[in-house]
Amino acid sequence: MKLRYSIAVGLPLVSASAMAADLTLKFELPQLNVAEYHRPYVAAWLENADQKVVTNLAVLYDVKKKDNAGTKWLKDMRQWWRKVGRDVEMPMDGVSGATRAPGEVSLSFPVAKDALNKLPAGNYQLVVEAAREAGGRELVKVPVAWPPKSAQSFSAKGKEELGDVTVQVKP
Repeated sequence: MKLRYSIAVGLPLVSASAMAADLTLKFELPQLNVAEYHRPYVAAWLENADQKVVTNLAVLYDVKKKDNAGTKWLKDMRQWWRKVGRDVEMPMDGVSGATRAPGEVSLSFPVAKDALNKLPAGNYQLVVEAAREAGGRELVKVPVAWPPKSAQSFSAKGKEELGDVTVQVKP
């Protein structure tokens, strides 16, 4: 049985032509039939052609642990941690949130407006990384052209920790 999480990211953006744009990220976190299931930590970010992080979109982790102890396991999302995670203070306002149980979830974020308002036209990758305690780790990259001239959808597929990952952009 597959259950899905979706994160909707509504980002008011201004391109060179002063257009507003919307970006929506949807991804599946399948319910795994394992003896010891832990909710996954998930990070989503946008990177440029040089694989440099342009902005963090979401970091879902155990935010309710006493003394911010949930941050201890953020380094299990290895790519995110190496690229940007070790240099940011958690929680990040408007970016971080709690892990979710399997099921369908929708979240909206007014994220990183300044970075995306200044985003030059070009090809980017939206990266989603998931990691579970006593479980696996997976990274999926979805190529995205920015700014959108028309409504478009970009997708990729994970194998174990992530299912379908879809990015929709609208001018």
